Amino acid sequence: MVYELRVYHCLPGRLPALLKRFGGTTLGLWEKHGIRQAGFWTTLIGPTNHSLTYLLAWESLAEREAKWTAFQSDPEWLEKRAASEADGQIVHNIESSFLTPTSFSSVK
Repeated sequence: MVYELRVYHCLPGRLPALLKRFGGTTLGLWEKHGIRQAGFWTTLIGPTNHSLTYLLAWESLAEREAKWTAFQSDPEWLEKRAASEADGQIVHNIESSFLTPTSFSSVK
């Protein structure tokens, strides 16, 4: 397994719009494309409370490439993402890391 750690840093005051987009649109489209999430978090204590952190679970980097590319080019996603940003940009920047479990990890 490969896990993708993604952190979306929102513009101030825009985290609620991002959470609405994920809950109302993104997760359904991920299901359509076979993308599996392993958890979502917002920051309770830390350098900023304008971030959404989540993990995606992939069988391989090849699976990630195929499914992520299909999702990113889905016309429904492009339309709904644009509509969600009608009041302005939501995300300032995105960090992405790919992780592999250690031999002693409870997550394999």
